[in-house]
Amino acid sequence: MAVETQLKNQSSSLKEFENLLNEDFKDRKLKENQLVQATVTEITKNFVILDLRAKMEAMIPCEEFKETNELEKLKVGSTVEVYLERIESYKGEIIVSYSKAKRMKAWKKLERVFESGEEVIGTITGRVKGGYVTNVEGLPCFMPSSQIDIRPLKKIDHLMGIPLKVVAVRLDKVRGNCAVSRRQVLEKNKDSETKELLKNIKEGDIVEAEVKACVDFGVFLSYKNLDMLLHITDLSHGRVAKPSDLVTIGQKLKVKITKIDQATNRVSASIKALTEDPYSNIEQNFKVGEIYKGTVQKIMQYGAFVKLADGIEGLVHSSFMSWTSKNVDPNKMLSPSQEIEVKIISIEPEIKRISLSYRDTLENPWKEINVGDIFEVKVKSITDKAIFCDLDSGLTGMIHYRELSFNENEDDLKKYKKNDLIKVRIIDLKNEKIRFSVRALEKDPMDWFKENKKSVGDVITTRIYEVMKTGVKVSIDNDKKIVVTIKKSQLAKEAGDSRTDIFSKGNALDAKILELDIPSRIITLSPKQAQIDEEKSLVAKFGKGAAKSGATLKGIFEKAIGKSSAKKEKKDK
Repeated sequence: MAVETQLKNQSSSLKEFENLLNEDFKDRKLKENQLVQATVTEITKNFVILDLRAKMEAMIPCEEFKETNELEKLKVGSTVEVYLERIESYKGEIIVSYSKAKRMKAWKKLERVFESGEEVIGTITGRVKGGYVTNVEGLPCFMPSSQIDIRPLKKIDHLMGIPLKVVAVRLDKVRGNCAVSRRQVLEKNKDSETKELLKNIKEGDIVEAEVKACVDFGVFLSYKNLDMLLHITDLSHGRVAKPSDLVTIGQKLKVKITKIDQATNRVSASIKALTEDPYSNIEQNFKVGEIYKGTVQKIMQYGAFVKLADGIEGLVHSSFMSWTSKNVDPNKMLSPSQEIEVKIISIEPEIKRISLSYRDTLENPWKEINVGDIFEVKVKSITDKAIFCDLDSGLTGMIHYRELSFNENEDDLKKYKKNDLIKVRIIDLKNEKIRFSVRALEKDPMDWFKENKKSVGDVITTRIYEVMKTGVKVSIDNDKKIVVTIKKSQLAKEAGDSRTDIFSKGNALDAKILELDIPSRIITLSPKQAQIDEEKSLVAKFGKGAAKSGATLKGIFEKAIGKSSAKKEKKDK
């Protein structure tokens, strides 16, 4: 009985304790993946013990508090905010994290400041590809290299580990990534300062500024912490290759403010605006067609720039450098700093352009040659259709294969090779182009027609030069330099008399000139037409009977001879 009574008392006390716990847990609203308040109950060598008003106490490694030196500030009874991961693990333990709680609070704060654009404090802790790791209240964020300062920095050692003001510029909630920028903070502060400084200056003011940096497109100046750009085109009225050739960093320059952009707070300055534009009265100092001395400033692939006076430069195009070649390499003709004489070809003050000629100051070899002159030239190159030769003066001319001989045969090109000397005559000079001719040194066989007063419609006697299946070739002159092909269809009136096998080399053959174009060297002959014309003349002389069927030239001639003999006998009687 005593045992049963004891068991009943224990059971009632356990139920009473269970009821007290359940009543106490009703007020405790613990949820996983949430931030909860916890009280430090004990600090050991490796762990910090926390009371979350749960069934058991939680432990957090001391390392999580050492990152920001908060472990030294902790003491028993302190309240900290932690992240509740699991209320009860498989071991029956409560899993909490202080570092995750800090990151979660920082993320929520970044979400808020990202929307509002507020500034937060971050510390650069390391370097990664493309930027830097920045710790913002325990949350590692990414700061691109372009966002660390207004201008690119080669070294950032002076910014490492120092609290910096930054703003969140990109937030990826899915991946948990955040990008921050220090540059936007600096620009925002600078913009406010710039607006105040812009109130004290205006366009047209002349100020003294200090050179801060030189780039390819100009110079950056500083005037009372106000940045200004001096563009390369505003450095001088003349051409400037590199700004660093004229100014150095730290140098004081007197400039004129030419433009103030209130929208972007950008200021443009100019040095050349302080002096008069030399192109405003250039036509008074320089005349087209006159020769002036100048200095070669810069050589390009297409020509050379020559300085005529301070702020005045002109271009000598490569086609105006040499009389002998239009595609000359300017580097082979001139060199920088060389003093030369040039002739002004044109002046365009509106666009500040001056065209110059260097070759017009040199001896012109074109004035020393004329059409009809005879020279001995050297073969420079041979193409499929022509030979290019050089004169002693350096001028180059062309001999077309048709000008090699009166035969006008392309095979004549094979008779020549590079560096051969050829005697030629100039037959054409146009647009600085020379045409040579070898055959022009000889008498033109086509002059035979002028000397013998032969033209279209005349009948001439030729000699068979060659017999072919399709016709014959005949020579007109005794030297056999004029050879003409007569087609088979033009050999005779009757088809039977047009057979080529009845002709022999050297035989005489009368033919009528149907076409004669001496400049084009075109000759068309026809024995057939000569026979037809001769027959017509006989018919006209001896009557229609001469043209009847069966009548031949032999019969017509015999009839004509017989009649003349009968008349002579009658007269004698």
